[in-house]
Amino acid sequence: METITERTTTDHRKATPRWPRWAAYAAGAWSLVYGGLGLYWARGGAGFPFGEGDIPDARAESLLGGATASATAPVIAALGLAGAVLALVMARVRPRGAPRVAVLAMAWAVAATLVVLVPDARIMIAVGYAPIVLAGLPFGWPDVDYFEVALPWPVLNMIICLAGGLLWAGAALAFQRRTADSCGGCGRSAGGSATWTTPASAARWGRWAAYTAFVVPLFYAVVRWAWALNIPLLAPAEGLSWLHETGLVWAGAALATIAATGGVLTLGLVHRWGEVWPRWVIGLAGRRVPPALPVVLASVVTAVLLSAGAQAARTADWTDPASVLSSPMAYWPIWAVALGVATLAYHLRRRGRCRHCGLI
Repeated sequence: METITERTTTDHRKATPRWPRWAAYAAGAWSLVYGGLGLYWARGGAGFPFGEGDIPDARAESLLGGATASATAPVIAALGLAGAVLALVMARVRPRGAPRVAVLAMAWAVAATLVVLVPDARIMIAVGYAPIVLAGLPFGWPDVDYFEVALPWPVLNMIICLAGGLLWAGAALAFQRRTADSCGGCGRSAGGSATWTTPASAARWGRWAAYTAFVVPLFYAVVRWAWALNIPLLAPAEGLSWLHETGLVWAGAALATIAATGGVLTLGLVHRWGEVWPRWVIGLAGRRVPPALPVVLASVVTAVLLSAGAQAARTADWTDPASVLSSPMAYWPIWAVALGVATLAYHLRRRGRCRHCGLI
C-alpha cells in the first residue's frame, strides 16, 4: 500500500523546477556569443581585453598577461563553439558511466576556469569601491573617474566571464542532478542523502566555516585601519607616507570597513538574525529572511573572492614564506572557501522540504 510520504512525493514530482531546463541552453548561448567575440577579435576587431589589450600595469599579475589577439582570439572562438556543443549535449543527452563523468568534468572545468582563473582581484576592487563611490558622490569624493580607474573594459570583460562561469556552474549542477536521477530543485534522491547534508550536521561544520570567514577579512581590516592611523603595521614607513600623501590610505580604510562589515554579516549565516530580520531593520523587523537572499549574495561574493584569492596565491613570493604569511591577501583563498562552505551550510539548514520532490 502506498504510504502518505510516497504519495506526497509523487504529488510533488508533478511540478519540476524550471532553471535546470534552461541552464545548459543559457551556458551554451553565452559560450556562442563570447566565441563570436573571439572571432571578431581574431579578424582584427578592436577591444581585445587580455594581455596586449589590457591595462599595462595589470598585465604582470594577470594569468593572460602575455596574450595577444592574433594567437589567443582564435582559441577563444574555438572554445566558444566547443562550449556551445557541449552545452547542447548536456541539455539533450543523458549519458551514463564514463561519458557522463567526462561531460561533467568538462562542464565543471569550464565553470572553474571562468570564475577562478580568468578574472583577477580587480573585480573585487571594483565591487568593493562601488559603495564608497556612491556614498561620496554628493561630496565629489574620491576625485577619480570610477569607470576609468576601477571599471574599464578589461575589468568589465572579467565580470562578463565571471557571469558566464556562474551560468556554466548552474548547467553543470543541473546536468549532474538529472543524470544521477536526483531532484533538479534540491539534488536529493529517494535513496536518501548523505549525513553531512542534514540540518544538524550542517549547523556544526557551517559554524566553523562562518567564523573563519569572519576572522580573515577582520585581519585585513585591522592592517588597513592601522595604516590610516599612520601605524606601519606590516608595511614600510616610506610606503605608508606615500599612501597618506596621495590620500589612498582613506580609500583603503573605507574598503577595509566594507570587508569587516561583510565578515560580520557572514555570522548571520549561523545566527538567528540571519533567519529573522533583527529589530534595527526598520520595516522588516521580526519577519522571516528569505533563504535565497543570503545564499545568492554570499555566493556571488564567494565567486568574486575566488578569483582574487587565486591571484593572491599565484603572485605571492613563495620563496619568502614569512612575507607571504604576514600578508592579509595570502588568506583570501581561505576566506573564499570558508564563505562558500558557510553559505552551503546555511542553504542546507534552511531548505526544508523540497516543493518539487517532497523530500526533506
